[in-house]
Amino acid sequence: MSIVVTGATGQLGRLVVEQLLERVPAAQITAVVRDQAKAAGLTARGVRTAIADYNAPETFEGLFTAGDKVLLISGNEFDKGRVRQHQAVIDAAAAAGVALLAYTSAPGTLTAALADDHRATEEVLRASGLPYSLLRNGWYHENYTEHLAPVLEHAAVVAAAGDGRVSSASRADYAAAAVAVLTGEGHENTTYELGGDEAWGFAEYAAELSRQTGREIAYTPVSVEALTGILTGSGLPAPLARILAGVDASIEKGELVVSSGDLSRLIGRPTTPLAEAVGAALKG
Repeated sequence: MSIVVTGATGQLGRLVVEQLLERVPAAQITAVVRDQAKAAGLTARGVRTAIADYNAPETFEGLFTAGDKVLLISGNEFDKGRVRQHQAVIDAAAAAGVALLAYTSAPGTLTAALADDHRATEEVLRASGLPYSLLRNGWYHENYTEHLAPVLEHAAVVAAAGDGRVSSASRADYAAAAVAVLTGEGHENTTYELGGDEAWGFAEYAAELSRQTGREIAYTPVSVEALTGILTGSGLPAPLARILAGVDASIEKGELVVSSGDLSRLIGRPTTPLAEAVGAALKG
């Protein structure tokens, strides 16, 4: 039996593997990657690696074994049919008879287009007959703190979220939840709504940036159309820009406020505060 993590060299996957190494022997972990070179560090630490690509279903054939616990980290290629990609993994896992397949989904309250592939994948997973766990990850702090350069340059937080609030948490928090499910018991056929303990609004975010930088940084609310134009102007493909702006519209409706407490319960501690993530980003 192995704990198998797809997308293991991605931003979330790498954190999951790192935290798994603190809980189980390296030989029990299989990191699924597209590029062996990127996994060299994991291989050196005794982690088994397997080469597979969401776009090549045949690469997943024979990858899993009966009794494995699998984390399917959702793909990020919005233009390549993510549901089809995910189904290739689910089909291979079902054929092998894995013990559990956990999937990183989106909050159940989210109606933005970003959630469409996740809802469809959830349907595929339920129909497969596999024991599953839906990890409905909320928004990440890093969605904001990893892109501070333009905010600091213009001294403005720009969003199309109005007075909406976000229950974000750190990527490491969501990784810890996945590890808890993969290494624990009793998580079959469960759905977890995951988000940070404290919701915040963009005016508060701007105020926190102001406090930590000693500069006056304001929140500038804009329309969804204006934000789409800003994002495309910065080089994002138009379809992706529309998806991201659509998430802001959902934030304004309150769809990314997660009050379940599932995340802190799974990880056994409070979630990482936004202020801490801002401080780490500014130091980095």
